[in-house]
Amino acid sequence: MSNKIDYSMSLADPAPAISTMQRIALGTGFTGLFILLSGIFNIELPNATTFLILGIVLLMTGIVIYARELYADHPEGIKNNHIWTKSISSRGTWGWVAGVVLTVFYIILYFFPEYLGLGQNGKSNTGVVALFDPLSFLLKGQPASQWFVYGTLYTVAILTFGYKFILKYRHNKYQVVRTISVMFFQLGFAFLIPEIMSGLNNGPDGSIPFYDLKSMWPLNYYLFYDWNINALIDAGTIGKAMLIFGIATIFIISPILTYFYGKRWYCSWVCGCGGLAETAGDSFRHLSSKKLSAWKFERWSIHTVLVFAVLMTVATVYSYLGKNTDSVITRAQFTWFIVIFLAAVLSFLIFFKRKAFDKDAKYTAVSLFVIIVGMLLINHFAGNKNVFFFPDYKLQKWYGFAIGAIFSGVVGTGFYPILGSRVWCRFGCPMAAILGIQQRLFSRFRITTNGGQCISCGNCSTYCEMGIDVRSYAQKGENIIRASCVGCGICSAVCPRGVLKLENGSEKGRINANDILLGNDVDLMQLVNEK
Repeated sequence: MSNKIDYSMSLADPAPAISTMQRIALGTGFTGLFILLSGIFNIELPNATTFLILGIVLLMTGIVIYARELYADHPEGIKNNHIWTKSISSRGTWGWVAGVVLTVFYIILYFFPEYLGLGQNGKSNTGVVALFDPLSFLLKGQPASQWFVYGTLYTVAILTFGYKFILKYRHNKYQVVRTISVMFFQLGFAFLIPEIMSGLNNGPDGSIPFYDLKSMWPLNYYLFYDWNINALIDAGTIGKAMLIFGIATIFIISPILTYFYGKRWYCSWVCGCGGLAETAGDSFRHLSSKKLSAWKFERWSIHTVLVFAVLMTVATVYSYLGKNTDSVITRAQFTWFIVIFLAAVLSFLIFFKRKAFDKDAKYTAVSLFVIIVGMLLINHFAGNKNVFFFPDYKLQKWYGFAIGAIFSGVVGTGFYPILGSRVWCRFGCPMAAILGIQQRLFSRFRITTNGGQCISCGNCSTYCEMGIDVRSYAQKGENIIRASCVGCGICSAVCPRGVLKLENGSEKGRINANDILLGNDVDLMQLVNEK
């Protein structure tokens, strides 16, 4: 019999020490990561190809072994034990260390790539970037860039942590299929296909430009930049087809899919940002703030970024049409198209969807319409060269720095261990903002609740990465219709009573807050049938 005394006064089991195999797995994974990033420490490896393969294999092997030790031999079911007692996942010392390291890495990646060994002014790559040259030459026949290094590590992270996620939620078919989808789109559509296309574009004919088929405007904010449009047009038929496809995703494909499935079809099944948050960021999902103040800030923050993206894009297209006199449409036609389109959208929302808007949303929508349309018309009749009195390249530069680099990169991923895994998706992604508006107003998707079975355990709210207080809806039996909900389904997966269910149904009866809360002459049987 052991004489060791447990002095813990906790009602719950204390976090167990990691096993020997887990220590070996951690050592293996960190060894692989050290090899891949050894160039930062001025370590020159003799054979780049060998050590690149070795580093990737060790990194992936370490994560896979650790995941299997953590979940494979345990019963299926909810697996979130000890997340608030582990330093890395509870904003402890290791959590802050991880946050600082990730943030520093992103700052170097975006603003100081020479410290990663990126060759500049015709010089060859060295250090970290040089280590990835063999893979880059294999895929596209060119030396690696800091973005190729990042894309490779990003893909490895989604694939390996995706495997860990599948083991953890293997009791839930929706989570398994959704994660496989994210892994597939990241590996194929976000990494391999664009890199191979980039190599083909540098061949003798240069006929196939770089293009990420799953990256949509406004997430792909450079879609309408001069250099991108010219590259697509110069590529001939295939390039023009890609440009048409990009526009079709905005006005046709995305609205249709969002109507039937909500924003989850993109944010939780396709998007690379969401894919990294769901896989590598799963250990931090509970850190998202559920405060009312955070929700209020979220609404203003994400829609401000969306307005910025719209203004920048309008100015960019307006400038492009002025420089290219052989364009299909003129500046004047484009101006009136924007004015009429925005007027039609606003009119439709006011007359047909006004009940779904609260007061501040109505005032915001009208104010933004007046500002955008007013400045467009003033610019048109005054004959100004630049829309909104700023050159388009300045708006592009500001947006690329503030949103594309700082918000989506440095803060959006670097702050995983501090603010949760969906900081960018929740507070800054303009794509999430557009899809959220469509989901709130024009979608069949909802999360239904069975309030009679809710035991108020709080699992659903705790693990909602978008900061939604799911429990408050479940307790009232109210459908969850929120613009911010990405439909990840984790709230349903961690519910011990099966209270929550992701559904696509008729729009009628979808928003049921007033009926449930007030009970104003409600026919209960009719209400149940409508739900």
